[in-house]
Amino acid sequence: MTVLPNFITKRALPVCLAGFVLLSCMLSQPATAQITAFKQAIAEAASDDSEVAAFYRSNQYTPIWTGSDPADLARRAALMRALAGAATHGLPEHRYDAAGLMAQMREVRTTRDLGMVEVALSQALVAYARDIQSGVLVPSKIDEGLARKVTYTDRTDYLVGISSGDPNVFMNGLAPQNREYTGLMKQKLRLERLVAHGGWGPKVPSEKFKPGQTGASVVKLRNRLISMGYMGTSATQTYDSDIQKAVQEFQLEHGLEADGEAGKITINEINVSARARLKSVIVAMERERWLRRDRGTRHVLVNLTDFSAAIVDDDKVTFRTRSVVGKNSHDRRSPEFSDTMEHMIINPSWYVPRSIVTKEYLPQLQNNSAAAGHLIITDGAGRQVDRAEVDFTQYSARNFPFDMRQPPSTRNALGLVKFMFPNKHNIYLHDTPEKHLFARESRAFSHGCIRLAQPFDFAYTLLAKQSDDPKAYFHRVLNTGQETKVRLEQPIPVHLIYRTAITMPRGGTAYRRDVYGRDAKIWSALAEAGVVLSDVQG
Repeated sequence: MTVLPNFITKRALPVCLAGFVLLSCMLSQPATAQITAFKQAIAEAASDDSEVAAFYRSNQYTPIWTGSDPADLARRAALMRALAGAATHGLPEHRYDAAGLMAQMREVRTTRDLGMVEVALSQALVAYARDIQSGVLVPSKIDEGLARKVTYTDRTDYLVGISSGDPNVFMNGLAPQNREYTGLMKQKLRLERLVAHGGWGPKVPSEKFKPGQTGASVVKLRNRLISMGYMGTSATQTYDSDIQKAVQEFQLEHGLEADGEAGKITINEINVSARARLKSVIVAMERERWLRRDRGTRHVLVNLTDFSAAIVDDDKVTFRTRSVVGKNSHDRRSPEFSDTMEHMIINPSWYVPRSIVTKEYLPQLQNNSAAAGHLIITDGAGRQVDRAEVDFTQYSARNFPFDMRQPPSTRNALGLVKFMFPNKHNIYLHDTPEKHLFARESRAFSHGCIRLAQPFDFAYTLLAKQSDDPKAYFHRVLNTGQETKVRLEQPIPVHLIYRTAITMPRGGTAYRRDVYGRDAKIWSALAEAGVVLSDVQG
């Protein structure tokens, strides 16, 4: 029989809540010495955690988990339920050690033990709350292109929050409260069940399939498409119209050219396992935790892996266009971050970035001073430099003293309009004369900025909020041929994101390829942090 200290009431006996045995440890009018011992135990347990220690100093070491108030019991129950569901969110369960907390509560024998449990529960809360609200990982430590600034809540605020309101409401409100995150959670659960039953079945041979083709390979393709939900039950052994339609639907949902022919790239994507897709969903959930909660009633969303840019109003896409993003090389990959679009420039000049000037154009000028004749070379005061009077061979990337600029024209590298959200990365959205690139399936070709296939329509949509006839206004400015800044009366948040798993409005999830390999790095870091896939097949 367990012997309890005299300051613990009968309510300290184990009780079963949500499948866990919780020890409700409560002080019942303790003696001064016992209070002092409790405070000392809290101070000792929190000695290496300044924020938790500060919280208890501020509330005069009043317990929020182990006191006699029924609210303490409710808080314990809410916390333990949340920790039990940590894996549902793709979090590292071992960080919060729910089983260890349970054992520690069961083994309370002294006032000191009680103080230790008090602090352990608080530390479990702040660890869990920080992870589910702002992410397990620090983006910038994973890849230099993950330039997103994550908003972190003060750890003591979590303790204040759980203490001052309904603990279940508080705990449930920590995760992102949006349709995307909810959809990803549903897809995670669906994929876990699918993987547990063997996934989508055997892979399809890597060959090109065309309508009319027959044979065993076509049957494998048919069966895979049926398992994935792209076509109903069928006994056909021929690449018929049903298979072609299913392939086209798959291609559309995976950002591929929807020609209905299952070529190598399409087959490679069809053969991606359910387990691999599950990893993409878990990574997308982590990325969603990094993104700020208020995206803006109206905002611009650029998904680098989808090669698209959209304007979103009240959670609905009101305009979407194809985009070209940074080339997959270390100095050209488009970064991920959020900022605010303040203005557009119609008939822009292209002020050539220093890196392009020294890496690309300086070597050309050293061979031929007349090279890159479409660009104007200027000195530090902005005066045009006579190329014939400069010996470019005497300069290096380090000491080259000139700037280069391309004046407004239809041939300008930025096209006829650019959209500015000033940032340290020198990234913006813009038009381009290289329209042929938008016909490509994979569109990673730029130096990092985002090129738009329909920049004029993008501009009209933005200006519609401040002009009765945005198209006429835009072209009136454009026809002047003069470089003109047009301010947006309502600045618009811009989010450059990178999602290989994307929920669809009608349900389900679409997938994209890991263009820069960033998701693979994130998954590796999550796994190292303790995130695991369910112990299932696949």
